[in-house]
Amino acid sequence: MKKIVIAPDSFKGNLTSLEVAVSIEKGIRRVLPNVTCVKIPMADGGEGTVQSLIDAAGGKLVRKRVKGPAGKIVTACYGWLPGKKTAVIEMAEASGLPLVDGHTKNPLKTTTYGTGQLILDALDRGAEKIILGIGGSATNDGGVGMAQALGVRFMNARGRGIKESGSGGMLAKIQTIDATGLDARVSKVKILVACDVKNPLHGKQGAAHVFGPQKGATPKMVAVLDANLKHLGRLIKRDLKKDVARMPGAGAAGGLGAGLVAFAGATLKSGVDIVLRTTELEKYVKGADLVITGEGKVDFQTAFGKTPSGVARAAKKHRVPVVAIGGALSDDAHNVFAHGIDGIASAAAKDMTLDEALRDSRPHLENVAERVIRMILIGKKMAEKKHRMKARSGPRKSR
Repeated sequence: MKKIVIAPDSFKGNLTSLEVAVSIEKGIRRVLPNVTCVKIPMADGGEGTVQSLIDAAGGKLVRKRVKGPAGKIVTACYGWLPGKKTAVIEMAEASGLPLVDGHTKNPLKTTTYGTGQLILDALDRGAEKIILGIGGSATNDGGVGMAQALGVRFMNARGRGIKESGSGGMLAKIQTIDATGLDARVSKVKILVACDVKNPLHGKQGAAHVFGPQKGATPKMVAVLDANLKHLGRLIKRDLKKDVARMPGAGAAGGLGAGLVAFAGATLKSGVDIVLRTTELEKYVKGADLVITGEGKVDFQTAFGKTPSGVARAAKKHRVPVVAIGGALSDDAHNVFAHGIDGIASAAAKDMTLDEALRDSRPHLENVAERVIRMILIGKKMAEKKHRMKARSGPRKSR
């Protein structure tokens, strides 16, 4: 083998994508010291996407003081990729569940205003593209708070602008949407939203019913939030001429999916597809002998929208075999073989506690990478032996 591409996701709560890739490379070089290893840190648009793309594209972390979901000022971070003039934002940094506690965990009151402030800061830096991950929200405001930060005004029944920050409970007060004050730069930037859920804005499968309870909503609150999002959807259709209510993904992040499309002209896409395009993975896969990917746990769900499945899809276009390494393997992990992944391996070589696995994760990854390469080389030797034996026997003579 001459070239191996290493493109794993992070091992959540343990190692970044780059740290995983570095450990895998060390194990490979125990067997193939002179092989070319190309490390491409990956993600699926969720937690860890910012760090992965910073590592992959040579970016930096930007810190910004913004309004948190409960109104308190917080320090949020996002990624800036200067070579691509691209900002990578995780909305949870400004409007996520970890930023609220038992007293402030209330989707009737939480807002996405801080997420809008991060978008504005990216525009101030000259962003031509913004990648926005919208998982882990504490909000249910349909993106109204975010829109306010970008200059959209929401009017009450008296025709006056509503001064309070957008929230799930505030939506009922809106009677008219005035987008004339929207920052003009928003229409010139390409906003890609990493969104892998298909929930509509409202209804039994909508934002409030499906995601509201985990944000602190009681059954009574869920009913109010759902009605308010339905009301917002009607206003968006009437005033902005955009029908987003039933759009797949509209209900993501408490309706922020709908709000980003309606107010900012964003496009919702698969998170892993956005990362694949941003890292230009296919360019590196072309001509490789092997691709190694992975994530914290490989199971049947790995085949659906997760990083290894996206990496395998890119590799198959160039007929490059793929091995997925997991911190652990589930009993149903073998089902990924039908989805482009040729082999799987566990970093854990024996039964161990989670604490043991996390503590020694780097040497475990080095060891499993070595085992993978040695097994591949055994297969290669067997194939070569079979070819030699066939060549010696020659064509059979007919009688």
